[in-house]
Amino acid sequence: MPRLRFAVLLPALLLAAGCATLQQIAALRDVDFALDRIGQVQLAGVDLDRVRSYSDLSIADAARLTLALSQNELPLSFQLLVEGENPADNATDARLVRFDWTLLLQDRETISGVFEDEVVFRPGEPTTFPLSIQLDLLEFFEGSARDLGELALNLGGQGGTPTNIALRANPTIQTALGPIRYPGEITIVSTTVGR
Repeated sequence: MPRLRFAVLLPALLLAAGCATLQQIAALRDVDFALDRIGQVQLAGVDLDRVRSYSDLSIADAARLTLALSQNELPLSFQLLVEGENPADNATDARLVRFDWTLLLQDRETISGVFEDEVVFRPGEPTTFPLSIQLDLLEFFEGSARDLGELALNLGGQGGTPTNIALRANPTIQTALGPIRYPGEITIVSTTVGR
């Protein structure tokens, strides 16, 4: 008799788990991702949040940039906040457990990374999560130090020329059957930063 109960209960449990998994996959598919904002922009250790134009650089800032360029590097770091919004009429939370991403600047593919913290998108509640970005501008862009500095300033919203930024991503969600990777890569709507 116990074997018969198990044989009847197992398919019912698998069906319930399968339905829950499908709901969770559908919930993540319905999540709208967008690039929220960029902050903590630094170029070769120079905090660009306080710099409005190339002429605002102090002597110490210029020395840092010159030193970096003499070493044939121009490290840029910033925090990119990604927002996800699960529609209010969605019946279930979407639980993100991994987010593989590739950054595009000015439509050029630059670096890739992985965000592995869990983020829960509750229905009707926009939720942001941070990506810490670090790259060497000289690996991906050519131009004078001033041009590359302007690109970095534009990312911080301070420069004069808008910069296009986008992410290609492949999310993984937690389901009743374990983590499931999103069936295809998504492109998060590109945005323009800078003036």
